[in-house]
Amino acid sequence: MEIYKMKDYEDVSKKAASFIIKDLILKPNLILGLATGSSPLGLYRNLIEAYEDDIISFKDVMTFNLDEYIGIPRDHPQSYFSFMHEHLFRHIDIDEANINIPNNDLDQLDKLAMEYDERLFGHQRDIQILGIGSNGHIGFNEPGTPLGNETFVVELNDQTRRDNARFFGSFDDVPKYAITMGIKNIMYSKKIVLIASGKHKAEAVYKMVYGDIDKQVPASILQLHPDCRVVVDEAAASLLRMDGNYKNF
Repeated sequence: MEIYKMKDYEDVSKKAASFIIKDLILKPNLILGLATGSSPLGLYRNLIEAYEDDIISFKDVMTFNLDEYIGIPRDHPQSYFSFMHEHLFRHIDIDEANINIPNNDLDQLDKLAMEYDERLFGHQRDIQILGIGSNGHIGFNEPGTPLGNETFVVELNDQTRRDNARFFGSFDDVPKYAITMGIKNIMYSKKIVLIASGKHKAEAVYKMVYGDIDKQVPASILQLHPDCRVVVDEAAASLLRMDGNYKNF
């Protein structure tokens, strides 16, 4: 695990984007795992800027999103399908056929989870982008999720729903369920880039880096990944030690 401590969110976003841009130049048909929420927004803005400057193209890129809410339609403004199109896809030259986001059809969720799982293991991600929840979740793998889980339907805990309530009208409007990549799917990626910003993420980042590998802190499993880069701002890194184990500070 490599730790990159940057000054602020803007620098975090630029650094994380630089990893994607470099690999995309080297491999134009990159398979990219994507995340939603506030953490990757700056990264996506930097990718769009690089595309507009003709540095990169997404025409041969295939993407897989981590998760999707259950109980709201895809055209809902807070669905992750809408989020990704609003903040990335409609600004770049990606082929819509190469976009993969979990389908949330209530009538066939188990079947859809299994099909998404098969597609994930048939297309190993070159890079998986992650955020981290204040409770240590990655994707929607909540505390207590078995560390060997594959794509599944999850009941979101109250902390996650409170964290996401700012995107909805109220806490009660936040969906209670989601379909998500499991931890096994995430760990199958060749590289992982995790972004964290803000004091409210500091404890989760600390436990991810220094804590025991524990299903109560799902992100702690990333200690075992062979190529995981954690890009944090000063606030999110405030509990980390600046010692010889983390030469990238």
